[in-house]
Amino acid sequence: MNSKKAEMAEQFISAIPHCKALGMKLTGIGDGFAEMELPYDLRIVGDPETGVLHGGAVSALMDTCCGAAAMSHPASPATTATIDLRIDYMRAATPGQTIRTRAECYHITRSVAFVRATALDDDPDRPVATAAGAFTVGGLK
Repeated sequence: MNSKKAEMAEQFISAIPHCKALGMKLTGIGDGFAEMELPYDLRIVGDPETGVLHGGAVSALMDTCCGAAAMSHPASPATTATIDLRIDYMRAATPGQTIRTRAECYHITRSVAFVRATALDDDPDRPVATAAGAFTVGGLK
């Protein structure tokens, strides 16, 4: 992986205020893939009765991870913005567990990167959510 792109992706993520506020961490990055995690935190619980994390926090994690995967693709000029992102929630995340997401940029054109991702907690056989999206590449100002 181009270390400059990895560094740019890390800087991109660390510069986004909501990533910092939510405690997101980039845990892996390579040619066209990224891995991130969102530690459980009572401040981002969506339902105090159950302790389940808010779906918006999971969405933000998946969107950011997908963007990092698009940025890290060898054919990407390392700039991106979300065009479209579909997230399918399979189940509630287990209270107290970190959410981990892996995103893969599986196809890229001159102007669009296509990415898919999966979010998991401690049960790797039962995804919390899956995502599929399109992201701009290049030409951003």
